[in-house]
Amino acid sequence: MTEKITNGPSNVAKRLYLNIPDFCLSHWLLRIPLAVVFIQQGLSKFPVTLEDAESFGLPFLVWWIVSYGELGAGLGLLVGGIMVAKTILPELGDMLTRFSGITICSIATGVIWIAEPESFIEVLLYDNLHVFLWVGGLFFALRGNRI
Repeated sequence: MTEKITNGPSNVAKRLYLNIPDFCLSHWLLRIPLAVVFIQQGLSKFPVTLEDAESFGLPFLVWWIVSYGELGAGLGLLVGGIMVAKTILPELGDMLTRFSGITICSIATGVIWIAEPESFIEVLLYDNLHVFLWVGGLFFALRGNRI
C-alpha cells in the first residue's frame, strides 16, 4: 500500500517539477528590453534644449533630469546586472539595479501624470506601455539582483 502512495500522481508531478531545469539568467529577458527602451528615450532627448522642455510644458531643470535619468537608469540596469558576478562587487550592483528601478518608476509616474488621465482605469486601458514600464521598474527596485 505504501508503494502506491509514493508512486501516485502527486509524486510523479513532483518528480517532473523537480526535473525542470532552472534558468537563472531569465531576469535578462526583462532587464534588456526595459533598459533599451529607457536608453533610447533618453538619447532621443539629446541635445537637451529649452525649446523641447517648453514643448512639453516642463521647466528646463525637470527636462534635463528626465533626459539624463532615462539614460542613466537604462545603463544602470545593464551595468547593475553585469555586476552580479561574485568578483565584481555584487552589493554595489544590487544597489545600482535598485536605484535604476526607482528612477524608472519615478519617470514613468511623471509621464503618466503629465498625460492627466481622467481615472486610474483610463491609465490601465490606454496607457499600458507606461504601466508596464512602471511595473518593470518596480520589479527591479524591489528585487534588485536577488532574482
